Amino acid sequence: DIADKADDDLEMTMVCHRPEGLDQLEAQTNFSKRELQVLYRGFKNECPSGVVNEDTFKQIYSQFFPHGDASTYAHYLFNAFDAGHTGSIKFEDFVTALSILLRGSVTEKLQWTFNLYDINRDGYINKEEMTDIVRAIYDMMGKYTYPALKTDAPKQHVDAFFQKMDKNRDGVVTLDEFILSCQEDENIMRSLQLFENVI
Repeated sequence: DIADKADDDLEMTMVCHRPEGLDQLEAQTNFSKRELQVLYRGFKNECPSGVVNEDTFKQIYSQFFPHGDASTYAHYLFNAFDAGHTGSIKFEDFVTALSILLRGSVTEKLQWTFNLYDINRDGYINKEEMTDIVRAIYDMMGKYTYPALKTDAPKQHVDAFFQKMDKNRDGVVTLDEFILSCQEDENIMRSLQLFENVI
């Protein structure tokens, strides 16, 4: 076991970007140390330098969606993962997001999703932002998945969503409105479940 640990430590020091201690990550996320080690190996296989830039992220992502164009959605997703807005995703960023999306509470997941939709980071989601994301999802899923969809489908989808979410009709959705709407509407929650499969 000591040799095993020495191996792990050696492996950690060899990358260009070394994550903060696994102990700290274990405390901050919902993953066990063992899971973190497995995730780290996978991350390092894909990204030997220890960080992912947006182009790499798009390439990895597009492999999952061969029928559509995932680049726009991957762009928005990248920005949501890149918590410090550094232009690259470190292992810590990746694991923190994954921990929320896979094992976070409903509220944490919704906060993360809100952040994804709030493209300009002003604390509100407007109709344009929501339309951009929904359109990106349609593009990514590809024509094969939704052959019956017309070009205005994303707009109709968003109009309906927005109507439900913008409680005080001021043209923007706040985090509280977003969480409230999602929790009281099973259809919205189900649509959001879609994101879990997408991520």
